[in-house]
Amino acid sequence: MSKRIVLTGGGTAGHVTPHLSLIPRLKEMGYDIHYIGTENGIEHQMIAQIPGITYHSVKSGKLRRYFSLQNFTDPFRVIWGAFQSIGLMRKLKPNVCFSKGGFVSVPVVIGAWLCRVPAVCHESDLTPGLANRICAKFATKVATTFPECAKALGEKGVNTGTPLRPELFQGSRAAGLAMAGFDGQKPVLLMTGGSLGAQSVNKCLREALPNLLPKMDVLHLCGKGNLDESLLDQKGYCQKEFLSAEMPDALAVADLVLSRAGSNTLSELLALHKPMLLVPYPLGASRGDQILNAQSLEKRGLCRVLLQENMTATTLTEALLQTWADREKLTAAVKAAPPADGTIRVLELIEEVQ
Repeated sequence: MSKRIVLTGGGTAGHVTPHLSLIPRLKEMGYDIHYIGTENGIEHQMIAQIPGITYHSVKSGKLRRYFSLQNFTDPFRVIWGAFQSIGLMRKLKPNVCFSKGGFVSVPVVIGAWLCRVPAVCHESDLTPGLANRICAKFATKVATTFPECAKALGEKGVNTGTPLRPELFQGSRAAGLAMAGFDGQKPVLLMTGGSLGAQSVNKCLREALPNLLPKMDVLHLCGKGNLDESLLDQKGYCQKEFLSAEMPDALAVADLVLSRAGSNTLSELLALHKPMLLVPYPLGASRGDQILNAQSLEKRGLCRVLLQENMTATTLTEALLQTWADREKLTAAVKAAPPADGTIRVLELIEEVQ
């Protein structure tokens, strides 16, 4: 008789993408896989069409840190979602539940706890988000990307790393050069902004091009609607709104990376041993998790950091050139660090809690 697992997580792509690396392995291990998410969330778009996955929708309220009239109604949606999850848990009788966080995970993990189904949560950031802080109270174990987070969680915390998609490691440098139209004579800087966007970094990078292009080619993933038509014919500069299937090739061609500091992106870059300059999303526009993520890596000698409030075309150019000069030291430190790909360890933890 095959084992059954319930997966959950959603709200942003970062709460869903790690599932994509686990699902093929779980299938190989003989699991019957069910996913619980919202009806209209990004998790439905990314998961529902995968063959062999049964998708179930539940209600969920968003957990906000600011005032909103919906703060008065959403707790009832969470309670409703918990009752729906209890019904699903009783019907499915899973062996284990795995949650990647996001507001949809709260009623599911609570439902698993009430039905005595062991649950493993995964926290990607250095400090848990609000949803995972709630879920941790009901989870059997909490897997983490950062060792500091595991330590703060006490006995429940287990530092595993983040599950990464295997195709990330299968990119072609030659294909990346062809896609960007580069000749391979100069090192390639890849700039990626992540799902939160990077308007200020886009602007500064373009202002810095006259100083950068004599030294390196630039592959700029600028985000939807952010192409600069005046630079379309600029030699050594290639701009794309975003990449999907070609992203492994873009990573393969990158000799240096300029990035925000989202945890999933950091795990991918660490696993690929890329020297990187991080410009974390500023505190005023987020809960500050990217700043903490970046500072943790910088403290361990794994990257260089430039805070957005200190960024100009000049300081960005200087920081990029310094990061490139330090590339051998940074790469050596990354290679000596614990493996960033947590797929195997997370799968082991899922087996251990049953």
